[in-house]
Amino acid sequence: MEEIILSSLRIPLTGRTLVDEDKLLEHLDFIRLSLPAVFQESLDILAQKDEILLEAEEYGQQVVDVAQAKRAQILAESDIIRQAQREADQLRRQVQQDCEAMMQETVTEIERKRRACQQELEEMRQTAISQAQDIEDGADKYADNVLGNIEQDIQQMLQIITNGRQQLRSPSISKSGDNPQRSSNNSKKR
Repeated sequence: MEEIILSSLRIPLTGRTLVDEDKLLEHLDFIRLSLPAVFQESLDILAQKDEILLEAEEYGQQVVDVAQAKRAQILAESDIIRQAQREADQLRRQVQQDCEAMMQETVTEIERKRRACQQELEEMRQTAISQAQDIEDGADKYADNVLGNIEQDIQQMLQIITNGRQQLRSPSISKSGDNPQRSSNNSKKR
């Protein structure tokens, strides 16, 4: 980005630079494509969240279906039925707890990745702001140096012009005779 800014057209006396928007956007796209894999991992986890929850629900439903099928097979025997009901209830609770634990782990991991991404983005933003400020400061110093050099050149030229005019006036004083005041009056009339 520094090369883009330094090679862009400078606006004299403003400290501003015209930047080629397409080049800058192309460079920003490159940076965006070069971001660390953490962002992609976070997006993958977010994309898989619904899939994981759906798998957990399907697993729970399968367990419930299995329990209900088992229950249907042993309906004739009451002790076995009560035992099956207890097991099914216990299994249902266990599946529900497992699903909730998986969901909580997934949400916690997603939140951790999101915070890491935000922190890294903030660090990158601060770095970019710092670099932009350094570039702007450098551009201001360069412009000040250029203007200082131009000012010195103009002062030297003005001194040369003043010296030249003084030299042109000197011979006219000696040519005009012995009345220096008269020649200074003549030069004032011009």
